[in-house]
This record gives sequence, structure tokens and C-alpha cells, in this order.
Amino acid sequence: MYESFYNLKSKPFELVPSPDFLFLSRSHKKALTYLKYGVTERVGFMLLTGEVGSGKTTLIRNMIRGLDSNIILSKVFNTKVSSEQLISLINEDFGLEVSGKDKISLLRELNDFLIDQYAKKNNPILVIDEAQNLTPELLEEVRMLSNLETDDAKLLQIILVGQPELRKILSRPELRQLRQRISISCHIQPITKAETEDYIFHRLEVAGNRDAVVFEDGTIDAVYNFSRGIPRLINIVCDFLMLSAFVEETRSISSDLVKEVIGELETENRFWQDSDSISSKIENILKEIESLKKVTSELQKRLAAGHKETVRPPSRSTYEFREP
Repeated sequence: MYESFYNLKSKPFELVPSPDFLFLSRSHKKALTYLKYGVTERVGFMLLTGEVGSGKTTLIRNMIRGLDSNIILSKVFNTKVSSEQLISLINEDFGLEVSGKDKISLLRELNDFLIDQYAKKNNPILVIDEAQNLTPELLEEVRMLSNLETDDAKLLQIILVGQPELRKILSRPELRQLRQRISISCHIQPITKAETEDYIFHRLEVAGNRDAVVFEDGTIDAVYNFSRGIPRLINIVCDFLMLSAFVEETRSISSDLVKEVIGELETENRFWQDSDSISSKIENILKEIESLKKVTSELQKRLAAGHKETVRPPSRSTYEFREP
């Protein structure tokens, strides 16, 4: 909606994990390098973890896009499933027929498929996202898939992607065999305060105009303090800042504007108060943000209809729209 006003080709702070916008902080660059090395060396198991919104999926999508043509992928995102459902999801994404087949048939056909791909010099890779939702029993079944091998090569590479609690699950004694098979392990850290500024202008530049807005002194520090270096939260607050500035017909992000937007988000979500872990705190914020997105949609419709709106601070997660 505001793209033309800021002379942008696209929205710079979308929540969709587009690899085009990947910002390689020190931590992201290290993780990407490790994963690419693991794929090249045909490592059996790899592990990638990070907080909610830290950029894990964006990183994986960027890595996938740069893979060689001989890479055959299966990507599993729904991990609250049974053992048979998990194998079905894996086979289906590899392009195998799964309808009406039991677990034994599914495993046999997966094994045949992997042997066939090995003969063709292809490299099948299984990516399991949100792996922290897998039970220890399912994780053990995933480990068993890594037993599919020839005398000199793994038939299947597996990348487990999940939130930090995945590491706690893997530390259980009953999963020590799986833990010992993980050859590449990396964790994405939140970006630093200095990287936050680079991140914001990187996304503006990719969207078409690095100089679309001017951040007054102290405003980016405030964005960092709110987000704690989590890219998704940076995107959320910056998108609202640009929308608010657009409504006011200014390209300057003032301290007052930042305080207003961040203050409301912190108030509505009881920031750093209601949860036991950073991950759950962020999840609570993101749930509340969903209601604010509906407000944004309503504002866009009213502005498109020619109305001039003044955005007041929201009450109980609901924006009020008043004619000036």
C-alpha cells in the first residue's frame, strides 16, 4: 500500500520468510556456511536451532535455492503427527504415492527410492522444520531413517530445524544415539544492536530504496531494545512505523512515533512479564500482532476509499479510526 509513497518495489518488512531478504549477520553467515558444508560433504545429520522469528526458515530457503540440480528435497513442516503420518509426509514430498499404504510399505518404497536416487548420483535431503514438536519416539524413528546407507555413503541427509527447546529434547539419555550422529550443529543468535541498523537498511535496499525513510537519533536503538535482536519483531515494528509515517505523510521516523508504536505493543503483550521463556514471550507478542494486522487491513481499505485517517493508540488490541 505505501510502496509508491516511499518509492519501493515491494514491502521491506513482510513477515514472509523470503530468501531475497536474507541478512547475513555474523551468526546467520556462520550457520549458512556450516549447512552448505554439511550438504556438500554429505553429512548424515545436521541441526539448526534459533528463537522464534530468528530467521531459521529464511536461512533454509536461501540454502535450498542455491543447491545443485542433483539435490532432491523433501520438506516437512507439520510435525504434530503420528509415526505413519510422518513417513507419508516425507514420501509424498519426494513425489511417491502414499494413498492407502501402511507404514511397512511406505518405508520399503522410501528405501527403494533412495537407492534409485543414489544410482542416479542424486542427493536426497530431508528438512524437518519445527522439529521441537516431534516426540522422542518420532525423533528416534527419524534416526532410524539415517540407517539407510550403502557401504560408503548415506542415502539420506537429514536437517532438523527447531526452537531452542529441541536441544533440550535431544539431550535426553534415550536420544543419545541420535545426538551422537549430528555432525553439524549451529544455533542462530539474535542480531546485535549494530547489526539491527544494518538489517533495517538492508531490507529497505532490497525492497528498492535504502533511503525510503529517515530514522531520527535513538529510534533504531529503541527498535533494537524492543525486539532484542529478533528479526521478525524488527519487521513487525518497522512495518507499523512505516505505515504510521505514511498516514502522517512523512518520511521521517521520529522518537515520538517509535515510542507510541512500541509502547502500545509492550503494554498489550506484557512484554517480558507473562512467560517463562523468551520463545513463549515472543509467541505471545505475535498472537497479539495478528489482531493488529486486521486493523491495518481496515485502514488500507479506508485510505484507498479516499478517507483521511488519524490513528489513535489502540485500546485492548483494537485501533480506533477517527475522522480529523
